[in-house]
Amino acid sequence: MGFVFDYEKNKEKLKEFEIYIDEKKDTRGSLMSVLHKGQTLFGYLPIEVQRIVSQKLEIPLAEIYGVVTFYSQFSIIPKGEYEIGVCMGTACYVRGAQKILDEVTDELNIAVGETTKDMKFSIQATRCVGACGLAPVMMISGDVYGKLKGNEVKDIIKKYKD
Repeated sequence: MGFVFDYEKNKEKLKEFEIYIDEKKDTRGSLMSVLHKGQTLFGYLPIEVQRIVSQKLEIPLAEIYGVVTFYSQFSIIPKGEYEIGVCMGTACYVRGAQKILDEVTDELNIAVGETTKDMKFSIQATRCVGACGLAPVMMISGDVYGKLKGNEVKDIIKKYKD
């Protein structure tokens, strides 16, 4: 699924971002702080934003893309209003987390790492969330659902759709 970066809609954020980059460009090692600022402002780091960073910091675009895709705190696709994470840590996995994840992807008709077209939901397979006693666990924007059964997923997601 492709998302198109809207320059007009992000005009004010782009101005703020470019001012921030200009303030940081002479600081050694500023790339990470610039990328964090971009992630905070836009919610993700599309190639259009990466190009701005590349031009202003005079760093090759390929290097910036490599950093963005290496670190999990950065995203190259926009996140949904509700971020769903299904724990795939050992305890959750052996207690059926894959079935829960499959139910979520089926219900929303998107794959792991994607966002629904209406920008309502994003799905991630996460590592241990530290709630092993509640396995399998799903989190939706901070709300924790434990000891899940596959048939409960649809009703849980329905609460966020309404």
